[in-house]
Amino acid sequence: MNSLIIIGAILVYFAILYAISWYTGRNANEADYFRGNRSSPWYVVAFGMIGASLSGVTFISVPGWVGTSHFSYLQMVVGYLIGYVVIAQVLIPLYYRENLTSIYAYLGSRFGEHAYKTGAAFFLISRVIGASFRLFLVALVFGILIQKLGYSVPFFVPVLVSIALIYVYTMRGGIKTVVWTDTLQTACLLLAALFTVILIIQRLDVDSASLWQMMKSSPYTQVFVWDWSAPNHLVKHVISGALIAIVMTGLDQDMMQKNLTCRSAKESQKNIYWFCVVLVFANVLFLCLGFLLYAFGEAQGIVSLSLEGLPLMIVDAVSGEAIPRGTDELYPVLAMDYLGMVVLLTFTLGLIAAAYSSADSALTALTTSFCVDFLKFETKERRPEERDRLRKLVQLGFAGLILVTILTFEKINDQSVIASIFKVAGFTYGPLLGLYSFGLFWKRPVRDSLVPWVCILAPVLTFGIDFGLTEWAGFQLGFLVLPLNGALTFLGLWAICPPREPMRA
Repeated sequence: MNSLIIIGAILVYFAILYAISWYTGRNANEADYFRGNRSSPWYVVAFGMIGASLSGVTFISVPGWVGTSHFSYLQMVVGYLIGYVVIAQVLIPLYYRENLTSIYAYLGSRFGEHAYKTGAAFFLISRVIGASFRLFLVALVFGILIQKLGYSVPFFVPVLVSIALIYVYTMRGGIKTVVWTDTLQTACLLLAALFTVILIIQRLDVDSASLWQMMKSSPYTQVFVWDWSAPNHLVKHVISGALIAIVMTGLDQDMMQKNLTCRSAKESQKNIYWFCVVLVFANVLFLCLGFLLYAFGEAQGIVSLSLEGLPLMIVDAVSGEAIPRGTDELYPVLAMDYLGMVVLLTFTLGLIAAAYSSADSALTALTTSFCVDFLKFETKERRPEERDRLRKLVQLGFAGLILVTILTFEKINDQSVIASIFKVAGFTYGPLLGLYSFGLFWKRPVRDSLVPWVCILAPVLTFGIDFGLTEWAGFQLGFLVLPLNGALTFLGLWAICPPREPMRA
């Protein structure tokens, strides 16, 4: 009966997604696919962006992080808010003034064709790895859930079905469809966390005053970290949070494509500011959820965590043995085995929503960037039917590439290696930060043909510096690799500026 309820709820969820897809895509054209015909209501974009920014990693990981890094993630959220102000005041006016479909076209007008292609290529690499990694983590949880429901299927089946579904419902409407489906998925994501919080509070049988005292006295709710050598030190987190927001939203085609569907720059700015309000609420909600999951688990004697934070031990519901788990498994295991049918149902829908809200926009953005930046859809003449066929083939190609990347992660089956691969994707945003910073704040031209070499060398040097400091000085850069990477790119661009012409007498 439980299996039928969950499967039925999933089918209803997808039926609603496809109803939205049909409605938004029934008369869609190329302008709708790439830019939503600049007609999306700002409040819909603002709310829908939450799901894409949180993703399945946040849905699963942030509650688990509370056990090891406590509430220090709020330091990063403060940095995000600073970064979003920069996006609203600097980048959005630039993109609307240039009337951009792909934000990397700015690099072409500012530096030249090599810089343009380099920026777009770094985005494609980052987004393919990032989207694949997020879907991979979610697929692992889906595998556990399918086993709990009494079924056994190979790993590639749910992955293939997921990507195929995303391809079908975004194929016609593109970003116009994604703006509205992400709204539904954000609502499911937040409601899943909210229902879990409410039900755990009921299971703990505490009133609001007692709950507040529990949180005040718990080490899990510590926000500020003052140890300078720690990767999550306050200053590191705030600075890195601001830069991460700028590069992973403001310089990311995936996130900015939604903003560029608003009617005007002013509405897009309004969208960013309201998005910040909802983002703070969402992150506080997931941190509180993490606290309650640990509090419930420890109160029931099914979860224990050492003072050092690892290993996390969770009692298996079948064998009764305490099994070491990763912190990412806290929410899934408790939802599936200990918190009841309502939590399991909302967790499943929230997990699907988190995975799809990130993946559908990523697939659309990858298609847009490749079509506009490399196939020159905006400048090269083609027949409409040829353009439509080519766009669908590009989208199908990226869907296949994401599938192959996920299956490669599964074959590696080594979390440390996969984490390293994902970290490499993080390094690729540094050159984008350096390119845009140089372009906006330093008006000199550069030798365009040398830009790709600068953007390759900067991440390599950053990796070497980070490795050396960790191994020989015991100092972890943490998220500061991003500003270091951007600064090295900036210096490299400065170094390849042609010499100034001497002043004539």
